[in-house]
Amino acid sequence: MANHESSKKRIRQTLKRTARNRHVRSTVRTHVKKVREAIATGDRTAAQTALASAVRRIDMAVSKGVYHRKTGSRYISRLSQQVAALS
Repeated sequence: MANHESSKKRIRQTLKRTARNRHVRSTVRTHVKKVREAIATGDRTAAQTALASAVRRIDMAVSKGVYHRKTGSRYISRLSQQVAALS
């Protein structure tokens, strides 16, 4: 257990940051899952709507530092290709 005030504060900060990051990551995964479900059903309009929402969430996670910039770009690129392949 931490003995110094500064290390106790770091523990509190880490707990808060971990909870915030977990929420952001979970939200991104949920939105990506919705896109993949729409792709699986073949519903192009639903997939495009879900993609727009997922892209917003991924960009938000990248801006908060939860995901690396290139990781976010990769997720967006792959999802966009899958939605574009629906025709």
